[in-house]
Parts: sequence; C-alpha cells; structure tokens
Amino acid sequence: MFSHIMVGSSDIPRSKAFYDAVLGALGAKPAITDDKGRLIYMHNGGVFLVTPPINGQPATGANGGTIGFACDSQAKVDAWHAAGVANGGTTCEDPPGVREGASGKMYLAYLRDPAGNKLCGLYRIP
Repeated sequence: MFSHIMVGSSDIPRSKAFYDAVLGALGAKPAITDDKGRLIYMHNGGVFLVTPPINGQPATGANGGTIGFACDSQAKVDAWHAAGVANGGTTCEDPPGVREGASGKMYLAYLRDPAGNKLCGLYRIP
C-alpha cells in the first residue's frame, strides 16, 4: 500500500543518530544520505526517509499522526524503545506493554523522535 514514509527534521545529524539506533535495533543498516541531505533507510521491503523541509520552514511533528514499525518480538519492541530513549527520543503514551484491540493482542511502545514525530514499535502477539 505504501511506497515510502517520510518525516521532516530541522536537525538531520541528531535525527540520523536517533534513527540509526532505533531502526538498527530492528536490523536496519545506517542511513544512506543523498545529495539533498535526506536520510534513506531501506529494510524488509520498506523505505523510510528523513528530510529537511523543502519549504525551508522548521519541521514539526504531525499532531495525531503515528508511524508504526513492525517488530518480530516483544524483546525487539523493548530494544527499539530503549534505543530511542538513549538517542534523544522521549517516551509517550502508556509505558510499553500489551494492549488488546479489535485486531487482537499487541505489544506496543511509543516514542517521539527528536523532531516531535510520534512513533510506535508494534509486535502482534500470535
């Protein structure tokens, strides 16, 4: 359904340290930086990018938006969350844990990246 996901950042070096750590905890390689200064992560068929805003204005987090990263275990969610907190992210929402919803049990953790974007590490419990 998605070709890619891109978020903005006004501090690309800080975002690189954060995303190299949190996506590295999921097995992704460090970002490739293109000639426009964008960070490009490719992992498990997905593409995630971080860019300075094209309009030259400061980057802001989407109010109400969340980007979810699929994890293959509760341990991966915890490692993802810990890497984020250790690299400039801030925990948000409830503490990491099991939630039940219409689609079943999930283990979730939420972070805000250094630019304020809301992220979720999600493991669907079989």
